[in-house]
Amino acid sequence: MAHQDYVARPRATKKKKNPYKPKGKQPVVNNSGFKPVFIGLIIVALISGFAYFLFSIKNNAQDVESVDIELSKPAKRTKSAEEDPLPEPPTEDWTYFDELPNKEVEVGDYDVKESGPYQMQCASFRNQKDAEALKAKIAFTGLSSTVRKSRGKSGVWYKVVLGPFERKRQAESAKHKLKRSKINGCQIWLWT
Repeated sequence: MAHQDYVARPRATKKKKNPYKPKGKQPVVNNSGFKPVFIGLIIVALISGFAYFLFSIKNNAQDVESVDIELSKPAKRTKSAEEDPLPEPPTEDWTYFDELPNKEVEVGDYDVKESGPYQMQCASFRNQKDAEALKAKIAFTGLSSTVRKSRGKSGVWYKVVLGPFERKRQAESAKHKLKRSKINGCQIWLWT
């Protein structure tokens, strides 16, 4: 494409019509002189009316005679025969002061069942190499795991197992530690 010189080009003789302008000439109405003067007169009238109102209520104040008030000691109140004296406050009888030292609490016989040691399985792989890689990743978190080989109907599986844990709380703690290291999906079961 050739270089065009827009500066040397002559001006366009035909101008396109703007489609947003109204067609035909509209008469121009100039009301700019009347409105501001009218609004200014209204504002001046309101301010002067308010000033007159304030001036008129200032002069209408009634003269107040000065009254001398003598401060004296308050009069002592004497009890009259018609007035009833306040009743005595009632005495409260609390029984728990006597019952509490002699109270015996009955404790039911509950057998706490310890369900046994727990294990945590984190994954199950078809390939032993993948199971060993996860075992190494778990070792970097500070936990020890083992890889168990199991045969089932669908073939040979290599399971990555942690445990035994004496309590489920210990297994949960290890599971959270693994989650912080981005090892998810571990399940806790009873040791079998």
